Amino acid sequence: MNGTIVTWFQEKGFGFIKDENGDNRYFHVIKVANPDLIKKDAAVTFEPTTNTKGLSAYAVKVIPESKYLYIAGERLKLTAIKSYVVYSEDVPADSHIDKENTVLSVGLLMNSIKPKASSEPQATRTLRKLAVTTFHGTTHIFTADEIDIDATVKLLKV
Repeated sequence: MNGTIVTWFQEKGFGFIKDENGDNRYFHVIKVANPDLIKKDAAVTFEPTTNTKGLSAYAVKVIPESKYLYIAGERLKLTAIKSYVVYSEDVPADSHIDKENTVLSVGLLMNSIKPKASSEPQATRTLRKLAVTTFHGTTHIFTADEIDIDATVKLLKV
């Protein structure tokens, strides 16, 4: 199960984890695989259990903070990100990418390409995009069809 350390009493050697269901679980330092990484707001994995006092956790493992962020297959070093911006752009309505069936989507997109000579008015849709610029001058653009933009922005704010 996954969770977050919400309280840590270092001098006493115990704390509490908020699990993915929103419940608080007691844990003790002796039940932690990597106790040197324990700190408030750290992400953890653990095995849920109960004791005489209520919900608890054992086999706790603190997830080390990553120096990298993976967005749609791109690995970006967090310290190399200069800025980011979320914006919207009108795109052809039939240019949707199916996240679950990307191989099929590419085939469908290839079949729907029309010659430039056809001047039919195209329907459009508004597509949210995230542009991430690095200190190296590279700009990566991701669309809402590829990633969850709001979740990615939360990771960028950390």
